[in-house]
Amino acid sequence: MTATDKAGFAPIYDSLVAEQGDVPAETREAAEEIQREAAEALDFRTVRPGD
Repeated sequence: MTATDKAGFAPIYDSLVAEQGDVPAETREAAEEIQREAAEALDFRTVRPGD
């Protein structure tokens, strides 16, 4: 896609974001949060033997 093509789609994307919200950004944020939570849940460095 060229710069001209991208510029042509911007108004459509902008109107969808205004109407529906920025779904890709929200999805990315949710995925990052899930990754942080999973990393914390699977962090076995805090497990002490014999507890």
